Amino acid sequence: MSLYDDAVAVLKDLAPTDEQQSGLRDLYLEHLAAHHDGVYKPCRAGHVTGSALVIDPVRGRVLLTLHKKLGMWLQMGGHCEPGDATLADAALREAVEESGIAGGGLTLLPGGPVRLDRHPIPEPCNWHLDVQYAALAPADAVAEISEESLDLRWFPYAEVAAVADASVVRLMEASLARL
Repeated sequence: MSLYDDAVAVLKDLAPTDEQQSGLRDLYLEHLAAHHDGVYKPCRAGHVTGSALVIDPVRGRVLLTLHKKLGMWLQMGGHCEPGDATLADAALREAVEESGIAGGGLTLLPGGPVRLDRHPIPEPCNWHLDVQYAALAPADAVAEISEESLDLRWFPYAEVAAVADASVVRLMEASLARL
């Protein structure tokens, strides 16, 4: 199965939690039907991305990265790459690369994606169609900043809304509801 086929299957199997999520799922599926390269960065009409919110449930905190280009605290994530067999693989790879938590320390929360989030990006592309997962970190996880970040920091759940935008807060709330 190709990454494209996996993306379509994941989205078709996704059980939206509300009308907004249902609309995004339908939009993502329409996009992929029109753009068979829609899982990769060169697709200028927009492309699917994979992200994961890294959660330490033992200590009640999440790991956020201060994105170098955007200057915002975000979950780990980015573009799908040809070596990614699945969207889940892409999200987990990005989480490992950007968090520095290696050695199999991160595991995706079972049950597939937690949310979808569509956001505009600068030209030459138009949209990121983000498929968002949650990754569980062991309590002893040591995070290490990557070259893609300005900073990397653990935030208690109660502090996330003060530093991150609403999309990150919604992802955290949805992820915690599935723990």
